Amino acid sequence: MGMQNLIYRRRIREAELHGPPVFIIGHWRSGTTLLHELMVRDERFSSPSTFQCFAPSHFLLTEWFFQRFAKWLLPGKRPMDNMDTGWDRPQEDEFALVNLGLPSPYRRIAFPREGAVDMEYLDFEGVDEAARQQWVDTLRSFLHRVSASTTRPLVIKSPTHTGRVGHLAAAFPQARFIHITRDPRALFPSTCRLWRSLDDVQGLQAPAPTSDDGIEEYVLDCLEKMYRAFHQQKQQIDQHHLINIRYEDLIADPVDTLQTIYDSLRLADFETVREDIQTWAETEHKSYQTNAHQLSSEQEKLLRERWGEYFDEYGY
Repeated sequence: MGMQNLIYRRRIREAELHGPPVFIIGHWRSGTTLLHELMVRDERFSSPSTFQCFAPSHFLLTEWFFQRFAKWLLPGKRPMDNMDTGWDRPQEDEFALVNLGLPSPYRRIAFPREGAVDMEYLDFEGVDEAARQQWVDTLRSFLHRVSASTTRPLVIKSPTHTGRVGHLAAAFPQARFIHITRDPRALFPSTCRLWRSLDDVQGLQAPAPTSDDGIEEYVLDCLEKMYRAFHQQKQQIDQHHLINIRYEDLIADPVDTLQTIYDSLRLADFETVREDIQTWAETEHKSYQTNAHQLSSEQEKLLRERWGEYFDEYGY
């Protein structure tokens, strides 16, 4: 970061957000990535890229090189689903924060056999004011550097932000929030598959046997913690700055869902991007297949006991 700060000192010092940020929130596997990809098809918006999030300390210096000469370092598809990858694709800013040294539940990805870590950073419960301020300052500094690179308003996506919305709304008073939900009977097995895929591909340890990996309890705990905080903190957000959508509606009619988002949050003129989203829906969307998941009756009973509020609040 020292060399980047030295060379781009003035540019970084004068960097600012080019309009209110838009945060996409919701549990893992609820459609946040798909929505993120759709939103940034609108060239009036930008997003932290995969390279920026994995090299937050020096991307202003080095991004051009990796985009041109090191595409081979990334797999063609994500390990947990069928989504494309690439250094320039939109990415979760949580990876930038953990790479910048902040506590994050994502540290578990490297050492899956150590179990859950930094769970208090899913909702900031028990995190002291100084640490919260450091977290906010680091996020703001990173987003300013991204904004200096893209010069457009940012669409930001991280499931981990779901239980932090009140803190984000305080730090970015004009920010907009798009909250997406999905049927828990699909959400649960898909999220279990996500973590097991990451444990297998990204972990620095051999993953534990499935029968003893603790993944199911971890998934149950994370949603409970995130949504307990979300349901409390969302009361602090201007009603015109937050919208709830459903994954099922996004899949069924992406054009109408995007228009609803644009109109509700007063983002921009949707007609400018309607044709592009319609073309995507008629071509790429039709060929995209989600993974099939099965849920036992015992698991569904457990979900209704542990995630009953989610079922009820969002009509599943």
